[in-house]
Amino acid sequence: MTSKQYKHNELGLSDGQVIDMYKYMLLARKFDERCMLLQRAGKINFHVSGIGQETAQVAAAFALDREKDYFLPYYRDYGFVLAVGMTPRELMLSAFAKAEDPNSGGRQMPGHFGSKRLRIVTGSSPVTTQVPHAVGVALAAKMQKKDFVSFVTFGEGSSNQGDFHEGSNFAGVHKLPVIIMVENNQYAISVPIHKQLSGKVSDRALGYGFPGLRVDGNDALAVYAAVKEARERAVAGEGPTLIEAMMYRLSPHSTSDNDLAYRTKEEVEENWKKDGLAKMKQYLIDCGIWDEERDNDLAAQLSMELKEATEYADDAPYPKPEDTLLHVYADEESGGER
Repeated sequence: MTSKQYKHNELGLSDGQVIDMYKYMLLARKFDERCMLLQRAGKINFHVSGIGQETAQVAAAFALDREKDYFLPYYRDYGFVLAVGMTPRELMLSAFAKAEDPNSGGRQMPGHFGSKRLRIVTGSSPVTTQVPHAVGVALAAKMQKKDFVSFVTFGEGSSNQGDFHEGSNFAGVHKLPVIIMVENNQYAISVPIHKQLSGKVSDRALGYGFPGLRVDGNDALAVYAAVKEARERAVAGEGPTLIEAMMYRLSPHSTSDNDLAYRTKEEVEENWKKDGLAKMKQYLIDCGIWDEERDNDLAAQLSMELKEATEYADDAPYPKPEDTLLHVYADEESGGER
């Protein structure tokens, strides 16, 4: 390790922490790629990809308090939930829709993350509904006078939905400790950004009385700094922050999408040159704390972890028909769920 001060050191991050950031980014990328192959092979039914968005997701997770904050991610946030504490096995169980899936017991499509253990609040299929929920969690923090925050993410297309505006207005009025991060990946399914928005998503925060900023989502340390500052504001009682992380969806919207029907191969190839994962790897090498040999060893290790997770999920049982209503209704007699 080097004793020279680099940007991550100035932000209060150790060499080990930024290496861990990179590990989670690479794990998320490899998980995503494996799921794409599994769907093509007929092993899983559907996959929504987050390739190109891992950098901002993981960096944000590292800027939050993973022991007390509440998280409301959206369906592409594999990097985020892995960095918060979900395991490759848990995500694979979800991809295979198996009974052990901690998200929904195999009842939902992948990406509907949920974990009581990790304070990940389950999202629903209609996009943006997690925003009012995040605001409600933040209201609870304020009412209970506790120092946790809620963190919610979604794509830029979702910023046109009423849930975003209603939630933002309520959060601004009551100065709630919520961080809203828009992962602006340039496309709402097949609709390019210039047909979605007439300005910046981050500028919309001004109408609700709190700061909004745009940050390079391919720069892990820039995202980390922005989320860290937003959390400090939130716990100090200064209210919400809207962060617009600019990035690019390098993969199709999902395994059922032909992205070349609405964008060119050249456009995608040009954006691969800006890939945040590659930028983070080069940054670590430039700092003298990483090299190609270690990178190859890590890639082999993560591939083995994913292989084991895949085999476990593939062999695991599917939900039983008689368990259809499990966790749907409360059991009044026991006070639990059934």
